[in-house]
Amino acid sequence: MCAAPRRSRRDGREPSRKPLLRAAVDCFARLGYQGTTIDRIARDAGVTKGAVYYHFRDKEQLLFEAVKDHVGEFERQVLAEVTPELDAMAALRRVVDVCFFHATVSNHRRFIITLMVEALDTNPALSVEFRNILRRMRVFLADVVRRGQQRGALRHDVSAEAAAAAIAGGIMGAEIQHYQDREQVDLRAILDTLVEQLAAWLAPRGAEARKASGGGTRTW
Repeated sequence: MCAAPRRSRRDGREPSRKPLLRAAVDCFARLGYQGTTIDRIARDAGVTKGAVYYHFRDKEQLLFEAVKDHVGEFERQVLAEVTPELDAMAALRRVVDVCFFHATVSNHRRFIITLMVEALDTNPALSVEFRNILRRMRVFLADVVRRGQQRGALRHDVSAEAAAAAIAGGIMGAEIQHYQDREQVDLRAILDTLVEQLAAWLAPRGAEARKASGGGTRTW
């Protein structure tokens, strides 16, 4: 198989990768991997197919680069927003807020979730990549929960890993419903409800709550 033609660097007019990645993300988010073509990406970016092939070997490489770029951006924003100084529930709310931003202001989350579902049976390599993304998210959330437990702000009898999986599932499930039925599913309201339910579920109980608030059993 012949390699795709590459444009010469001498003319100095090669488009940067960023506009191509943005156009690709938009196409993949709306049309899925199978429904997106290099022609469509080039047209949406306002460039020729040759300009796309200058930077990317094929559609699969473009997809992987787009996933890596946007997941990296999302993870950096979460890390910037969620600092170790935050109490656990404030940290979880920040995570939810970042997810809401990317789900509504940008098309990042739709892009990721659309491809994640599509890749389950059609693209083993991409499926592995998404599995690793989800694992990193659960590890991060479990660490937030564990820090809250260590500080006495969250109940100790709940597995941090199980809580992380429930939180991630709640966020993604809400987003999928929102994407499928925006008229009926208010994503902000659902995510706010999720945070309220998490706060009630993970709140310390009984003696554990008294200890966390500085109380405890009084001795005479």
